[in-house]
Amino acid sequence: MTNLETLKEAFITHIKGASTTLIVLKNQKGTQVGICNYGARITHFIVQDEQENWVDVVLGFNSIQEYLNAAELYHGVTAGPFANRIANGAFVIGNTLYQLEQNDGLNNLHSGKAGFHAQVWDVAEQNTSSVQLSISYADGEGGFPGPITASVTFTLTDDDELVMDYKASSGKDTIINLTNHAYFNLNGEGSGTVLNHAVKINADSFVEINEACIPTGKLIQVENTAFDFSVLKPIAKDIAEEDIQLVNGNGYDHSFVLNQNENGLTHVATAIGDISHLKLEVFTEEPGMQFYTGNFLNAKDKGKAGNYYGCRSGFCFETQHHPDSPNQAHFPSVILKERELFESKTVYKVSF
Repeated sequence: MTNLETLKEAFITHIKGASTTLIVLKNQKGTQVGICNYGARITHFIVQDEQENWVDVVLGFNSIQEYLNAAELYHGVTAGPFANRIANGAFVIGNTLYQLEQNDGLNNLHSGKAGFHAQVWDVAEQNTSSVQLSISYADGEGGFPGPITASVTFTLTDDDELVMDYKASSGKDTIINLTNHAYFNLNGEGSGTVLNHAVKINADSFVEINEACIPTGKLIQVENTAFDFSVLKPIAKDIAEEDIQLVNGNGYDHSFVLNQNENGLTHVATAIGDISHLKLEVFTEEPGMQFYTGNFLNAKDKGKAGNYYGCRSGFCFETQHHPDSPNQAHFPSVILKERELFESKTVYKVSF
């Protein structure tokens, strides 16, 4: 098993005058999670399978330079201030129109090139099993009203749960949508396709998208469609169906409308590796989850084990509010009022 402590030196550099570092979280089982403050990202999640093999279930790299040079920008990142897409990169609060960078065709994706994923976060607090990272955006930075202050606290429990506690506040009414963009392969990063992973999603409907992956505003019932993950099924089972939604997303790249408990965390998704039999369970307070099957991974990035990350070599369970929510009045609101506190919790739990 890789001892993440030995990789710390490879994560030290300076970006725009700020120092990057690797924080290693450990628990009593020997599980290790790597967190880098560049992008507040998960770099490693090393757990034991039922054969007592150590498996790193998150795609990524063993040095900061590899993250800086990667073709895929979002490995393991905390995406924000607004994760996912905004149509035409524009939204209105009150009577004010705000224009963001259009970095995904005409749309804004993950807040543009200066999003939270591309910033060095401050290490606010840390101990053996937990770290809090924080970031500040000036008013108008990235096009967002502010100033915005945000934090994410990663905590590794002795049950192999990685708990993510998000907080944000703003000096002006703004929009907030925070998520984690870890790519998972439960057979081990670099081990090939995730198409034979079995997935279950606790949702009765999903958000319809157009050819630019922007919501049409319509919700589609999953029943009798390729998007029905109400019981465990292999990702491969229906991904090649002739369905315009799969064509538009180049596979699964859709926000599912989660069946939520009225209070607190809800168990919203499960994935099981077909070889390792490791199970990932997701719990969240968020109303949606983007299920993304790594359709645009392009085999340009060589991962930790020396293998290239090709199409569908990882999947994402991105708990969040739905894409383009600022422009979809009937979606749950993403408005963060001046001086109010945004709080949200998501848990990734790995077991066998």
